[in-house]
Amino acid sequence: MSRHRLSKRQRYVAWSVAGATLLVGGALTAQAATTTTGRPAAVTYSGRAFDACTAPSLSAMKAWKSSNFYGAAAVYVGGKNRGCSQPNLTSAWVKSVSTAGWKLIPLYVGAQPPCQTSSSPEKLTASTAASLGATDGADAVAKASALGMKAGSPVYLDMEAYDITNTSCVNAVLTYVHAWNKAVKAKNYYAGFYGFKSTSASAVANDPDRTSLPDAIWYAYYDKVNTTTTDWPYKSTWWVHHQRGHQYLVNSKETRGGYTITVDRSAWDAPVAITS
Repeated sequence: MSRHRLSKRQRYVAWSVAGATLLVGGALTAQAATTTTGRPAAVTYSGRAFDACTAPSLSAMKAWKSSNFYGAAAVYVGGKNRGCSQPNLTSAWVKSVSTAGWKLIPLYVGAQPPCQTSSSPEKLTASTAASLGATDGADAVAKASALGMKAGSPVYLDMEAYDITNTSCVNAVLTYVHAWNKAVKAKNYYAGFYGFKSTSASAVANDPDRTSLPDAIWYAYYDKVNTTTTDWPYKSTWWVHHQRGHQYLVNSKETRGGYTITVDRSAWDAPVAITS
């Protein structure tokens, strides 16, 4: 999300609208992903989604909804590396925009890799990865819950691009991600992951340890193609059950209903928050 993550000024730049679907059984079947049996069924949305650094005002959200171009919006619910303040993002806002018909995608900007070139308020290390992942995962759920996003909702961990040829760095990140996933799933939420197609998302998607994988993968690949299938960069049988998001366009300045917002666009076919 080009300038929407970390401090957004420090970003490492790397390389319709349908209704909701209920996935019965309370589990998403990613290839070998672990699930928590007590989780409510996930609700998924298929269509276009956007994210902005700061959650837009309620009036802007209502105006944008009337255009019917987007059906879902990603919001930054927490994390020490969250780059923008969120004056609009309250439980009342979540309730109001949900009533207006929006589906919401909660994002948590967690600890970043030790080898990442950007500076970040919170970075993990090999020695802190497991404990920090567990702490941040629990915090992500607490932040989403406080906004009225209930059990059965996803929370997507935002991991920015880094050098995945650095084996020790990759191992530390994967330790953190596994711990984060377990903590989120233990609270009966779904653990999603956002990262770059060829770096941070690739490391997770191709993780040799196929236990405690994310329930959904949201990959950044700026090819301007609104799809989660034709340019899916990993094994075709992985994350096939409404478990994919594709961020395909960034820094798009758009005016809808009289409100102009700079957003990133995504093709979406994955879980969204349960707010009622």
